[in-house]
Amino acid sequence: MNTALVVAAGSGLRMGSAVRKQYLEIRGLPIVAHTLRIFDRCPLVSRIFLAAPQTDFDFCRGRLLSSIDLHTPVDLVPGGEVRQASVWNGLAAMDADTDVVVIHDGVRPFVTPEQVSACIREAATHGACILGIRATDTLKYVSDAGLITRTLDRKGIWQAQTPQAFRYALIVEAHARARREGICATDDASLLERMGTGIRIIPGSRNNIKITTPEDLQLAAALLSMGQPHSPH
Repeated sequence: MNTALVVAAGSGLRMGSAVRKQYLEIRGLPIVAHTLRIFDRCPLVSRIFLAAPQTDFDFCRGRLLSSIDLHTPVDLVPGGEVRQASVWNGLAAMDADTDVVVIHDGVRPFVTPEQVSACIREAATHGACILGIRATDTLKYVSDAGLITRTLDRKGIWQAQTPQAFRYALIVEAHARARREGICATDDASLLERMGTGIRIIPGSRNNIKITTPEDLQLAAALLSMGQPHSPH
């Protein structure tokens, strides 16, 4: 059984809104509702866990989940103070016989079911797989004083995206080790990197944006109005 964990427990401070960013609406539906629909359409996902602030559970059961007709069971798990804690709570709630876990940011509503399935298949074979895109811009390393110190070689550099898929036992081990050692990472793949685990990366899409600012929200509305197009990678 493959399980999806959609992480939507953030406060969305960079959005500058009184409403959490995952609940802001695009074309009448909260952002995270659009995301859940994608995973519901993925034939390789048998169950979905949604990590959300526990104080929002009534909203999630009511306004959120009742607004979309999902066929895949959705379980709510309480989010933590940081993303990594939210993921851990989701992993702890899953069945021990879970095969592959696919972890995704709730505010990335433009991934496709095909991309999710590709990540799951690669993780089943290799142990871990994430989506990403090759860096195309010139990369500068900048000091705390705002001065460029050097230009980085972008050859071989990719920008990580989600979903990120892992064999269940492997990602549980990585998170458990990080908790013991007091490590906090910005994505789940980096926890496996610390263990020396090889991770596959496959091309995502430049439209697989993470909505974090008002400008992102405007772009998302434009993409959705165009039928969720996905640019070539």
